[in-house]
Amino acid sequence: MSSAADLTAKFKSAIATPEVPMLGPQRRPGTLTETDISHQLENFFRESQIPGHIRPLLRSAALLWHDHLDASHNISQGIETRDGSWLHGIMHRREPDYGNAKYWFHRVGRHDAFSKLAEKLERKSWDPFTFIDECEAAGQGNAAGTTAALRQVQAVEFDVLVEHILQSV
Repeated sequence: MSSAADLTAKFKSAIATPEVPMLGPQRRPGTLTETDISHQLENFFRESQIPGHIRPLLRSAALLWHDHLDASHNISQGIETRDGSWLHGIMHRREPDYGNAKYWFHRVGRHDAFSKLAEKLERKSWDPFTFIDECEAAGQGNAAGTTAALRQVQAVEFDVLVEHILQSV
């Protein structure tokens, strides 16, 4: 059985893009179509023996990574777990619908993976509401020069969430 870190690396390889997602809904060059994502995921699921109950979370995450916000939303809104709410919150943050993102992060509560995220970001703690506010400020042009850094934080957030999801495999 592979470790969560190994599975995360394989998952990230299966859905790799030339650059990390934008903070907003913009489509980037180099993203896959929904059909291509499905093919990549089916191969990953089969090769890594991913259980059926984990697949919707990873499918929503992959669609989100590839800027298919509506398709990701259609899946995440039906996942009644803290992980599903986290994905749902990220989607609304990128939409951007910051108030709705905060609603979904209230549903996440104090997630077990927040401490790992804070550790990776070399912070004392992780506050998703502060991050939403930072993304909103960047979107309004009030945080010139920080957008690239915020995109990297968002990518680390994604990695930590995916690794957390894959820990149950």
